[in-house]
Amino acid sequence: MNKRIFRHLIFWFAYFVENSLFEYTWIKSWLPNSRYIDLISQSLLMNLVLIPSKLMFTYFVFYFSIPRAFNKSANNLFTISVTFLFLLLCVLFHQLCAISLLINYPLFYTTVQHTYASVFDISGLFTGLLDLGFISGIAIALKLFRMQMANLKTEKDLTKGRLESELKFLKIQLNPHFLFNTLNNIYVLARKKSELAPEIILRLSKLLRFMLYEVEKKHIRIEEEIRILEDYIEVEKLRFSSHLMITFNKEIDDNNQRITPLILLPFIENAFKHGPREIVTETFIDIMIVLKDGNLKFTVNNSKENRENGSTLEKIGLINVRRQLELIYGEFKLVTENLGDSFRTELLINLKKHAAI
Repeated sequence: MNKRIFRHLIFWFAYFVENSLFEYTWIKSWLPNSRYIDLISQSLLMNLVLIPSKLMFTYFVFYFSIPRAFNKSANNLFTISVTFLFLLLCVLFHQLCAISLLINYPLFYTTVQHTYASVFDISGLFTGLLDLGFISGIAIALKLFRMQMANLKTEKDLTKGRLESELKFLKIQLNPHFLFNTLNNIYVLARKKSELAPEIILRLSKLLRFMLYEVEKKHIRIEEEIRILEDYIEVEKLRFSSHLMITFNKEIDDNNQRITPLILLPFIENAFKHGPREIVTETFIDIMIVLKDGNLKFTVNNSKENRENGSTLEKIGLINVRRQLELIYGEFKLVTENLGDSFRTELLINLKKHAAI
């Protein structure tokens, strides 16, 4: 059975049982000497007779009033007017059903003599309005609540889908950027007929294998991330070994800590791209990774030519990785400092606190 229909049946069945108990108590106060079976039958019959008017108004609001209320092109005045008129009709129908039952079944006779003219009795109509409005109001409130929850879920799913699409785009944009730089290294070595070319190609193949099969994962062990960083550094060192001093220090208390793949690589790539490649004299790159209790501190310092007068300029790699950090971790601290003859990047993330999307 359709879940929606099943929910509706459960709701009305629960209401029928609850209201039958209420009717039983009310009728028993009027007819204390009646048999229990008579009181129960009266209660059930009264609810069966009165529930159609409640169903009519509730589902009229469900499938006419509410859809038009959320339709910007609909005439709100017309919707309100029609809903109000239908409510009056349902109240009259509710009262007619109640009076008919009291007239035709002596078992319901009390001290008051009823006729069909009693349908228009003000106190009776007001009682019918309260009876109909009570359960219809609850049903409509639940309907609106479910609609709100469904809208929030849809919005959340759409937002998540957009974020995942954007993240994939950023990774696609970043990886060719890295690949282009590395292929350029090989091209330069090949032009020089360097014996280092085969080794750099081997290391590049390892990097490409990682990108093809691992980068789509949401998490990898930090040990694997460090290994890919070391491969990249070795590739670059083959080009700059003559005038580049590079240090890579690691203090890791848990090699199994999970981290988003290639989230750290762009910082090192940026250090090589805008550091030793622009300087022909002695240069340095200092890299430090500290992981303690899930708190990651990643620092990169690299020398550069003093041409930007202390202004911080984020290249495309850093811009992309900053956006990835926003999408994946939300809260993080990324500081970049242009110190004239050097550039410093520091990243702080609580890897245990923030889960990837």
